[in-house]
Amino acid sequence: MGGRVASYIASGVPNLNVLIFLGYPLHPPGKPDKLRDSHLYELKTPMLFISGTKDTFARKDLLEKVVKTIGSNATLSWVQGGDHSLKRTRNDRDSLQTAVETIGEWLTHF
Repeated sequence: MGGRVASYIASGVPNLNVLIFLGYPLHPPGKPDKLRDSHLYELKTPMLFISGTKDTFARKDLLEKVVKTIGSNATLSWVQGGDHSLKRTRNDRDSLQTAVETIGEWLTHF
């Protein structure tokens, strides 16, 4: 829930440069009709969403639609086979390294 809470309070934080979400909880598992996205469209802060393609909290097609609707302030990066914690397997450390590299590259634009 960290990313969700951060996104709610972001509009009230002065001088916030970016928001980075590692596994944004777009909806409760198994309830894709209960989207938690309406407040995201009001944010003017650049946002990076890194999500696993098997994340039960963010169905791929729904997160892609949200990011597209947000527009140029949002970037989406997928961890193929990753779950909500971005891991592909229980002992997977490579997916977290991929996320770190993605963040580093994305931050060079600001």
